[in-house]
Amino acid sequence: MSVPRHPDSIAVPVAVIAERRPGVTKWVEHVWQAVEVLEDAPPVPAWTKLREEGGRALFFAGVAEVVMHPTDTDNYKHNLESAQPLVWVLLRPTEAEPGMALQSVLVDPGEAHLHADVGQDLLEALPMPPGLRALATDFVARHHKERGFYKRKRDQANPEALARSANPEALARSADPEAFARSANPEALPRSAKPEQARRMPEDEA
Repeated sequence: MSVPRHPDSIAVPVAVIAERRPGVTKWVEHVWQAVEVLEDAPPVPAWTKLREEGGRALFFAGVAEVVMHPTDTDNYKHNLESAQPLVWVLLRPTEAEPGMALQSVLVDPGEAHLHADVGQDLLEALPMPPGLRALATDFVARHHKERGFYKRKRDQANPEALARSANPEALARSADPEAFARSANPEALPRSAKPEQARRMPEDEA
């Protein structure tokens, strides 16, 4: 049975770029890592190889919807008020080529915490794109209400600490996202037209 969503929930489409590089041991052929979240998706199918050099390859991993719910604004607010607001990208190993699937993109540090160190899933913390940050800020301003009751443990997740646990290199990228974008050669990544605006999500049927 599907879990009904709040009628004021929104879904914001974003694109993900992932990198595949050679493994460092004979038991691991490749190492995967999400490296960038884009507001504009390249006009190519998911998992198209965009560039390869020196054994390292960049792939367009696909498009995922960042879902925000009015009941979780405490967590979004905590993330937005941190030194560097983050998004968390979840990749999952699969039998299909090239070997990874884009599972989800999150702005809720509590929800991201639930996925940390789970099976073979790869959780990567990346800088939140400006457009998504603006939408999240507006969403929190419209729906946030201070709550006096006890918060669940997942609500207390620290986004900066979670970024370090997901990948120690994440905060280094966050400190200078423009330099990181240049290193990924954004000119090699074609952009499509502006993504569709955030849309309201209807309640799922049971």
